[in-house]
Amino acid sequence: MKLKITTVGNSAGVILPKELLARLRLEKGDELFALETPGGIVLTTYDPELAAQMEVAEQVMRDRRTLLHKLAQ
Repeated sequence: MKLKITTVGNSAGVILPKELLARLRLEKGDELFALETPGGIVLTTYDPELAAQMEVAEQVMRDRRTLLHKLAQ
């Protein structure tokens, strides 16, 4: 599905067609996650449990940056 980026105030946004909103079971005001994966960006419905897990993972990555960098070599 091809979507167009449009101006929304001082920002940019994407308008989701009604059909896509219905498939995702979303309404105005709901939240989405944009997850970066090896295959591209994935939009998914907001999951508070995943958000908490991502916060923990990001904190560990910040705290252990040097160690993770050495492991990656």
